[in-house]
Order: sequence, then C-alpha cells, then structure tokens
Amino acid sequence: MSCFIVPATEAIITTIIKKKADKNYKDGKEQNMFIEKMNWLNNMLWGGSVLLAFEHVWHGEIVPFFPFLTNAANPASTQEMIFEMATSGVGMAVLVTVVWAVMVMAANHIEKAVPVSKNIPSCRR
Repeated sequence: MSCFIVPATEAIITTIIKKKADKNYKDGKEQNMFIEKMNWLNNMLWGGSVLLAFEHVWHGEIVPFFPFLTNAANPASTQEMIFEMATSGVGMAVLVTVVWAVMVMAANHIEKAVPVSKNIPSCRR
C-alpha cells in the first residue's frame, strides 16, 4: 500500500543531512569519506523507495488523483495503511540502514587494513 513512504521520508532526511555536510566539509579527506558513504545510504533508500512506489502504481494502489493512495479514501483502509507503514515500512527502512551501517564498517575496516599509497610502483617491466 504505502510502505514506501517511510524509507522515502528517511531518504529525504538523509539527503538534507548530506547537503548540509557538503556545505560544512568542503575540505578534508575524512569528511569527504563521510559524504561518500552518506551517498550510499541515499542511493539505497531512494532506489528502494522509487521501485516500491512504481510497484504500487503498477498494482493500482497509487492513483493520479486525490487522495493519491487508494487506501486513504476509506477510514477503515487508512488504519490498515498506517499499520503497514508502521510494520513493513519501518522494517524496510531499518533493514536498509543496518545494511548500510555494516557496509560502512566493512569499508572502514578495509581502508584501515590496506593503506592507500599514491606512489605504488608499477608491475610492468
């Protein structure tokens, strides 16, 4: 029904945070790495939200006229819609954020384990 609204809302919030971080951290490698990793989260959230919204449009659950969500027209269906947002929507948003956090921890671990050098000798002879 409308479970995509919760991850989309999180995507809006993280996009605002990223935009503010872009302005505050113009220089500095660590800040740029944070912004890059925030891009990962934004891409995951926006991509999933768009795909879910498309799926809901495909099945006729979202329509191009008011109230846009077919379940919002009926009060009994509205309760069902809010329950789905509270369970499925929050679950998806939390899962995506947890997967992103694991990706960030893995990337940080790899970055610390393998130092990056600009003067890497060529393997060619």
